[in-house]
Amino acid sequence: MGKIIAIANQKGGVGKTTTAINLAASIAVMEKRALLIDADPQANATSGLNFDPDSANKDTLYEVLIGEKSIEETIKETQLPNLKLVTSHINLVGAEIEMLNLEEREMVLKRNIMKVADSFDYIIIDCSPSLGLITVNSLTAADSVIIPVQCEFFALEGLGKLLNTIKLVQSRLNPTLAIEGFLLTMFDSRLKLANQVVEEVRHHFGEMVFKTVISRNVRLSEAPSHGKPIILYDALSNGTNNYLNLAKEILEKNTTKREKKEE
Repeated sequence: MGKIIAIANQKGGVGKTTTAINLAASIAVMEKRALLIDADPQANATSGLNFDPDSANKDTLYEVLIGEKSIEETIKETQLPNLKLVTSHINLVGAEIEMLNLEEREMVLKRNIMKVADSFDYIIIDCSPSLGLITVNSLTAADSVIIPVQCEFFALEGLGKLLNTIKLVQSRLNPTLAIEGFLLTMFDSRLKLANQVVEEVRHHFGEMVFKTVISRNVRLSEAPSHGKPIILYDALSNGTNNYLNLAKEILEKNTTKREKKEE
């Protein structure tokens, strides 16, 4: 069964969607079967992989959550053979209200993902920048969570709320939810402040912080407007290198864990 990783931070603009798209693409390039689920009503991961988030097609995550479609019907092919996508739509905002009366409403996404989990090695969920019902659904479905942290002054603000939400989900809905790691993003080595944030996050969270740091990169911010992951937009850029290193780190970490379990 595939490993399910949610990428979450209720603070917007921290590189969450960029990480979701490019991590999933990098995993796919390493010959693993990857599924990216866009669980953000802003649908940036959808447009970042060249799908129109405003299209009238009724085959998005919204239809899955309200029970109109099965998840198998909504999985789409992308430009990378090993990467598939479940698109999002602005309607997803309304799904939270429509799900309120459902039994076990926090488990809806999990039940759907379980139907396809065996077809993929990794399932990446791009969460919305909030701590609402859809993010709780994503955390309930996930095996682990990656928390992107921007290398700026306000980076650590709000992390407390997110960690509390994760604890709540662990205690009530998903006891096995683990933190895959904290990912430092938008790093500029020329800035003293950025280096201080890196030091502080590493000091606080130690081994839980990924060794790979995502640097600020112009090509990385240009890629979504061309509807491509960075690896297809500019294979030689720093951004490509960063995300390939991150994918490698995650694959190695999970291979080691599996081997230990088997022993």
